[in-house]
Amino acid sequence: MKKLFISFAMLLVFTTIAAQSGTNSPYSQYGLGVFADPSQGASRGMNGVGIAFREHNQVNTLNPASYSSLDSLTFIFDVGMSMQKTHFKEDGKSKNANNADFEYAVGAFRAWKNVGMAFGVVPYTNVGYDFKQTSTLSNYEIPSTTSTAVTQTNTYTGSGGLHKAFIGIGVQPFRNFSVGANINYLWGNIDNFVTSTFSDGYVKSFMKYYFIETKKITVDLGASYSLNLSKKDNVTLGVTLSPGSKLSEDPYCFVITANAQDGVVDTTTYTAKDAYNIPLTFGAGISYKRNNRLLVGLDYTYFRGSAVNVRNYVDSKGAKAESTDDLTDRHKVNVGAQYCRNAQGHDYTDRIMYRFGMSYATPYVKVNNLNGPREISVSAGVGLPITNMYNNRSTLNIGVRWINKTASTSAMLKENCFMINLGITFNERWFAKWKFE
Repeated sequence: MKKLFISFAMLLVFTTIAAQSGTNSPYSQYGLGVFADPSQGASRGMNGVGIAFREHNQVNTLNPASYSSLDSLTFIFDVGMSMQKTHFKEDGKSKNANNADFEYAVGAFRAWKNVGMAFGVVPYTNVGYDFKQTSTLSNYEIPSTTSTAVTQTNTYTGSGGLHKAFIGIGVQPFRNFSVGANINYLWGNIDNFVTSTFSDGYVKSFMKYYFIETKKITVDLGASYSLNLSKKDNVTLGVTLSPGSKLSEDPYCFVITANAQDGVVDTTTYTAKDAYNIPLTFGAGISYKRNNRLLVGLDYTYFRGSAVNVRNYVDSKGAKAESTDDLTDRHKVNVGAQYCRNAQGHDYTDRIMYRFGMSYATPYVKVNNLNGPREISVSAGVGLPITNMYNNRSTLNIGVRWINKTASTSAMLKENCFMINLGITFNERWFAKWKFE
């Protein structure tokens, strides 16, 4: 009980630390931001694959049905962080950005026979960007008291994101078949600012402030079916469903204008009714395991972005502000593999786990009626056993990932991100019964 209390205390600490942005991408200004990688531990080295994984020594929140496969003698606690360097390029201009973030803290244990439970904090979306755009306006658009051209500078900044704290259960009602569910507490806030200033001091300047806040209960569902083809070969099928839902509160937009001549400041409030919905997400996967040495997985994920309302803001009189860009349906395919020569071997190198993965995802935003960037990523990693006189079951997980985001038009921003993932899976034999003679 004391160790369980310590684990919950650690979880509260990571809940506080996790409330920060994990991105520098300007694409995070759309919708609820950039959706975070929901995987942990070993799956990170395999590029996030895992819907059909059922490992007894790992916490797999990608499919809550997997909790029923947990070892009955151990308690598992998994924490992770990431460091990334991103290169942005647009219209011949380049910029680099660095970022580091504590990402997740999850735990799991066997509660009863064929019943496993898990809990933790994982990211949902991230928002973080800061950039400027400058354009020249003609005297017909903005009257000027001077003969020089007037320039308008728009500064775009955003921060925040949504996070999930969850508790889940996985049950195996009969042989080979399991079902599970995560009950999530989704919370967070997102701030987006657009500030416009003009080189002509007699022209109005204005700022738009978009604000989103939510505290919401959601649910993730999962099921899996595992079949032994032989004593050494196993195939598992998995499916997941996260139903869509509305946010707990409608987002707001505040338009603030300031007149440099008379100093008058005016604020108009707009509301977007039922906007920023939580999108429905469906996943399906298949995995193949050979002799406890080779593990291969293939996942498909569908993100129903087209059903998420765009930000059609209206004021108290029904007047509309401008509509922003749309979200669209997203399809993502992940494939990953893990190889371990001998997990029970005496030689340390035999117990090292080698991982590889790659994925492709279609665009999920439309910018000026054009599809946003598609995403290609490749990852590799290792699982290094932690061996000492007290424990030889915990693992240090190290993974690297390259992510490329390129749109169909060369005028859009391109991103190349190199990410390092670090995680530790603590596997403690808390529930073993010791015998003394």
